[in-house]
Amino acid sequence: MKKIISTFIIAASFYNGLHAQSAPKVSEEQLYRPNFHFSPKKGWMNDPNGLYYKDGVYHLFFQYYPDGNKWGPMHWGHATSKDLVKWEEQKIALAPDALGYIFSGSAVVDKNNTSGFGDAKNMPVVAIYTYHNPNREKDGKIDVESQGIAYTLDNSKSWTKFSNNPVLKNPGIKDFRDPKVTWDSKRQQWIMALAAQDRAHFYASKNLKDWTFQSEFGKDLGAHGGVWECPDLFPIKVEGTKEEKWVLIVNINPGGPNKGSAGQYFVGDFDGKTFTVDALFTKQLQKDKAAWLDWGKDNYASVSFDNIPDGKRVIIGWMSNWEYAQEVPTEAWRSSMTVAREVSLKRTKEAYILKNVPVKQLQTYEGKAIQKKINLKAENKVLGSSEIDLSKAILDLDLKKLTAGTYTFSLKNSLGEEVLFGIDNNSKELFVDRSKSGKINFGNHYATPVTKAPLDQSLSNAKMKVVLDKTSIEIFFNDGEKVLTEIFFPNEKFSELNLSTDSKGASVSVIAHQLNIK
Repeated sequence: MKKIISTFIIAASFYNGLHAQSAPKVSEEQLYRPNFHFSPKKGWMNDPNGLYYKDGVYHLFFQYYPDGNKWGPMHWGHATSKDLVKWEEQKIALAPDALGYIFSGSAVVDKNNTSGFGDAKNMPVVAIYTYHNPNREKDGKIDVESQGIAYTLDNSKSWTKFSNNPVLKNPGIKDFRDPKVTWDSKRQQWIMALAAQDRAHFYASKNLKDWTFQSEFGKDLGAHGGVWECPDLFPIKVEGTKEEKWVLIVNINPGGPNKGSAGQYFVGDFDGKTFTVDALFTKQLQKDKAAWLDWGKDNYASVSFDNIPDGKRVIIGWMSNWEYAQEVPTEAWRSSMTVAREVSLKRTKEAYILKNVPVKQLQTYEGKAIQKKINLKAENKVLGSSEIDLSKAILDLDLKKLTAGTYTFSLKNSLGEEVLFGIDNNSKELFVDRSKSGKINFGNHYATPVTKAPLDQSLSNAKMKVVLDKTSIEIFFNDGEKVLTEIFFPNEKFSELNLSTDSKGASVSVIAHQLNIK
């Protein structure tokens, strides 16, 4: 008997050895490189910078360290797209110099050549960025950051730094960075929103070279769990009206609603010098303390593009979190960007809501629709691997006749790994749980606690648009009124979607599209 068992064990070991040898090794590239979210070919990436549109091309610059997979001496990397979906990486645009590293900033199309950098044939694009001087930092100085500019006359193929940089010197503030510049058409001036430690500063200029301080905002408003970074100030029409408001996006690290870094926003008015929060929005802040652009862990430094056609406002963010970004389980490169999102402003009796949804251009890559309606039982199979590749897909989920209870979608693979998301109609929350999603033992607070976004009331109906890539989920709830963005690192791609509930009588309608992006 022992001999038979031994023979069986030897045979099994031999078979397993052969099987292991013959099983194809899945590379980091195959497993974790996003299918359509932008990621650099190599090196470290964080904040998006210098976003603009010109001559049929969208330009995305980004904080970049090409010589390592963790944060280092910052450059501006560069990528371009004709549709905000497929991105092509270009050569480095701006590199450190004697004044310091090239930190975050923005770029504007100077249509009237206010800067004087252009000529009769060439309209300049001007980049405005932060210089971070590591030598002064080592010496314990406070004023390590100042603002510089550079310009291009050939659609960002080459850049020239201004000879009289910096154009805005540090007034004695430790964190003094991330200039976001916009054209104020009513006052015919450039306005710079700048992060100044725990508040925003506003400056004005007629020529992008000479800047005058106007005002500050935010010392006692909004979330203050960390330093303020990457502000963005812009006008926007309220949906369905002619009313124009100004929105100020301010990113914060740490201090987000689910730990770590995140983006908040304010709604108000701007008179060319001062930003004032709207009275209705003030009531929101008294109730909620802060309004969040995205409740997920992985959307930081969202800023908008300059010069987008048809007056649209489009943003893109860094899809990671400073709590663990430098330890995620990729080695050749680190980080990706969110999908580009169009923002709109909705007003209700109780609140202003800055909505964001995927840009319409993503729809051009949608394949044939899979449509289903499922009357819910305790356990429900929604989509299987034979129907759709869930590593690049868009799902529209429409839930009806919800009652008290929990509705949990599970994105699974054959290894038993899963990402859970859904609605807890008892506690009135949206949630994402990636505690069993694969590789989770890195950084701080990656897998815990469960990410949550509050709902104003229990729901009878709910809609979710879900954008899936290999290593990310972006959930746009009720047309982008609440958004949750999360990254994950399974050991095998997710291949099926199920739904479980402890309630009865509800249904879900599913429209799923394969994304045909190479």
